[in-house]
Amino acid sequence: MKLSFSLKIILLVLASSLSSLSFAEVVWIDVRSQQEHAANHIDGDILIVHTDIVAQTMKLFPDRNTEIHLYCRSGRRAKEAMQALNAVGYTKVSNAGGIDETRKARGLPH
Repeated sequence: MKLSFSLKIILLVLASSLSSLSFAEVVWIDVRSQQEHAANHIDGDILIVHTDIVAQTMKLFPDRNTEIHLYCRSGRRAKEAMQALNAVGYTKVSNAGGIDETRKARGLPH
């Protein structure tokens, strides 16, 4: 089957568009203090102290549909951070609880 030049162009543009689609990663944020993070953390996760969560998250992840999981020592600060992000329009934020629970849920070593 021989394709017309215009059909080839359309297929090329479509293929190019599809290949450039990016799927957002899940973001894991540790909302504990810098001292807690220095003593014990999960490699690759972002540290944003819970009192700075809105400003820093808006800078780093302006898309308010970004999937964000928060954790701290026990889950209390993560809950506060989640409520603050929800209040400014973030729609996919969850409280993963404490760091130990987070490691276990993600299958990470302690």
